[in-house]
Amino acid sequence: MASLASHFSGFLFLFPIGIRRLLCSSSLYLNNPSLFSSKPWYFSNPIWKNLDLYILSVALPIASFSQFFIFLSFSGHPTYRFSFFHQSASIALFWALIILFLLREKIDPFLVNESFVFAFAGIVFLVEYTVIGEGITGVGGVVYQLLGQLTLVCAGSCLLLSVRPNSFFAEFLLSCGLVFKGTWLLQAGFSLYTDKFGLKGCQKLLVPPGSANADVHCELEDDGSRAVALVNLLFVVHAIGVLIAGFVLFGLMSSFKNLRCGEKSGPLLAELESENMMHAVHEIERE
Repeated sequence: MASLASHFSGFLFLFPIGIRRLLCSSSLYLNNPSLFSSKPWYFSNPIWKNLDLYILSVALPIASFSQFFIFLSFSGHPTYRFSFFHQSASIALFWALIILFLLREKIDPFLVNESFVFAFAGIVFLVEYTVIGEGITGVGGVVYQLLGQLTLVCAGSCLLLSVRPNSFFAEFLLSCGLVFKGTWLLQAGFSLYTDKFGLKGCQKLLVPPGSANADVHCELEDDGSRAVALVNLLFVVHAIGVLIAGFVLFGLMSSFKNLRCGEKSGPLLAELESENMMHAVHEIERE
């Protein structure tokens, strides 16, 4: 993540995926809260609704190869060579996660356990956390540290869903966490990698010659302190905005059933109905 373009690309994927996940999971929960069960991916009948998943299945291996190629050819400081390698490995793990989604949908859902997929997703987010902001200090380090905290929220939500797939709270946190990561990535791109929208009194992120660390250069110490305070304030504003949007969206779907997704047709509803039927049968047998 070394440019506005890469941050904007991350926003284009994470934000819509988080919103779509929030819509689908909330719809299932509102249909029958007692039988809610989170899904690793909410598939729909029209293939174009799953376009983001198929684009990721193609884009992630290309991105991983590009990072690995930079790792092999980069002639600068060893810290950056290992950073490129770690980022490549993290992207490759996310690609493996996409493959698990597709295997579960296309081959046989019972061959790929949902709990395993959620646990694997949690581990992948933890791996991503270890490489976020590697080699970046100062104001830039604060921005990526906050991004790392969002990654930990996503990881914790996935691990909780692996043992309690009926936890809508964990599903809501995961969905909002993905949306929040998307908006914060966009904010980080504008704040750290542009001069026009950058922090007042500070230049965009750069690597000093002969240094192993990248940092945002601020003319005065007060400018740096003000930049850190502004970053923290922006993070709080993003958090409030995402939470309000999530609650408003959930409230609207509670009031207007026509806003819910996956109610009339599609593999998501068919799978849910089948699982609900099996669950009801087991409950009757126990009684």
